[in-house]
This record gives sequence, structure tokens and C-alpha cells, in this order.
Amino acid sequence: MMAAVLYGKESLQIEPVAVPRIGPDDVLVRVRAALTCGTDVKVFRRGYHARMIIPPALFGHELSGDVVAAGENVKKVHVGQRVVSANSAPCGKCFYCIRDKENLCEDLLFNNGAYAEFIRIPKRIVDRNLYVIPDHVTYQDAALIEPLACVMRGLEECDLRGVETIAVIGLGPIGLMFVRLAKVFGARVIAIGRRVAQLERATRMGATDLLCTADPIDHAAAVRELTAGRGVDVAIEAVGTPETWQLAARMVRRGGVVNFFGGCPSDSAVALDTSLLHYSEITCKASFHHTPGHIKKALDAVSRGDITARDFVNREEPLSNLLEVMRHLMSHNGHMKTAIIP
Repeated sequence: MMAAVLYGKESLQIEPVAVPRIGPDDVLVRVRAALTCGTDVKVFRRGYHARMIIPPALFGHELSGDVVAAGENVKKVHVGQRVVSANSAPCGKCFYCIRDKENLCEDLLFNNGAYAEFIRIPKRIVDRNLYVIPDHVTYQDAALIEPLACVMRGLEECDLRGVETIAVIGLGPIGLMFVRLAKVFGARVIAIGRRVAQLERATRMGATDLLCTADPIDHAAAVRELTAGRGVDVAIEAVGTPETWQLAARMVRRGGVVNFFGGCPSDSAVALDTSLLHYSEITCKASFHHTPGHIKKALDAVSRGDITARDFVNREEPLSNLLEVMRHLMSHNGHMKTAIIP
């Protein structure tokens, strides 16, 4: 089969590799849609991911497809079914798993190789994070559930009881998912982005107010002006820079919540106003990854039509064009998702 193999920093080749062999508890899936992701772009740029992928390695993690083979012990799915798989599964028995923090599992099993004709789904993911796609859901819609699960967990971590206003900083696909789900929740959404096209997309997702970071204004002050001087109940940072982390902390009301969802580069340090945090009782959260429960919730949301691929995927490309696609996505952070069709 043909597959994308990551060899290092911006070194990616589409080459023939053996079709994965499956064991008695595994499933082999023919990939019908693999979606690009901001994490994949970061991995391509840096050449590795400390926890998820060490080159040389198969690449890609958002996928859906058809079961073409199943091990003799597999009862959950059968050949011919359309399925969607998450990119990981927790062990279920470590310190964090038994405390309902499965996203922090000490033995979190990752699975890469979505940019390929076939992918092996190992037993643990088959058991905990593999689902049959409902008949009315497309392959591309289904492939959205992995990033959507991360966003859903991020919102839940903010404790939305009594929340009326939410600011979202950063309007790439993840930020726009936050906008859309916050709107579904019923909140007034203030969307903050750099480019006009991003702001227009945020409006379609349900944002009520728009702020452009290219404008030379104090954006935290502008948010307060939009909220009777108080600030928002929740601020979501979906960019991943120290500057936007600081901005997010300055735009929440007293007793508000900041979610630092965007991961900064590993050598980053952020200075926050300790008086502001202390005397305003601001809660600072950071959200990483997803859990099996959130994967199921994400599939349910897609099935209901809360999230659809047409809002986030604006290109289709063959696997042979993946290197060109990755270089294009590196050009700036305003791009949407591309569906790679092996």
C-alpha cells in the first residue's frame, strides 16, 4: 500500500509500505478520509511529537473508513462496516485512569498512520475508541470526532453552569469548533481572530461579536466594553502563544475561567498578573487531549448535525499531494482542514 512516512523536520515521503498485519484482537481499516490537523502541521514542522510520534513513522491521526479485516476475537465490528477510530486509548487501570483523568493516562496508547490506504486499529482502541458510523453521517463528518472530542472536553473543563458569555481567541478549525459548540450551548460568543476570512467563518458558526487582532487596540479592554465592563465568563485560548495566554487572562470577569487550550512551544514561559488572578479569583485551566467518553459524545454531536465537515473542510486532495498540502498549511495559521483521500 501507499502511505505517508515522516522522517524528520519537514521530511515526508509517500512510499510503498506493507499492509499492516493484524492480530486476533485487531481491526484493519481501509481509510476513506483522513483530515489534516494543526497538530500534524506542528509535527511536520518540528519533525516529531514527544508523546505521539517518533520518526521514521507512519503519519496522520484523524480518520474514518471501512473494516476490511477483523481478528478472530473481535466481536464489536465486522467486515464491511463503516467505522471511525480515535487516535488513542487509555489503559483504564493506572493512577489517572481510576481517577477519571483518562486523558492523562500513564500508558496512553497512540495510533498513527491515517495518511495511508490502510491502517491497523490495535486491540485497546478497538475495545474503547472504535465506533460504527451512523448511516446518515459521511466519512468526513465522522473523521471530525477526534478534534471535536478535545474541544468538548475543553468546554466541560470550564464548568459552564451559569455561563452567558464566552470569548474564543484563535479561529482556526479548533477555535471555530469552540465557537460553534459555545453557540449550541446557548452562550453569547465573542470571536477574536487575525484575518477577515476567519471572522466571517466565526459569524457563520454563531459568533455574536467579532474582534480583529490586527487592529491596534487593547483587545481585553474591547471585550470588557462588550460585557458592561465586567469581562467574559470564560475565555478560551486556541492559538498557543504566550502573548495570547496573557490576553485571555485579562479579559475574564471576576470569578471567571480561562482555558489555555492552545499549547505553546515547549520552551515557553508566561508571566501573569498575580494580583489580578488572586483578587479576582480567576480560575486558570489547561485542557489536553480527550477521553473515550468524549469521543462518544463527539460522535453523537456529529450525528445530531451540531458539527459538519462542510464548515471545517474546504479541500480534498489525493494522498500523493500530502507534502504539498503540509507546506501550504504551514504558510500561515488561517487555513482550514484538507481531506486526504487515499
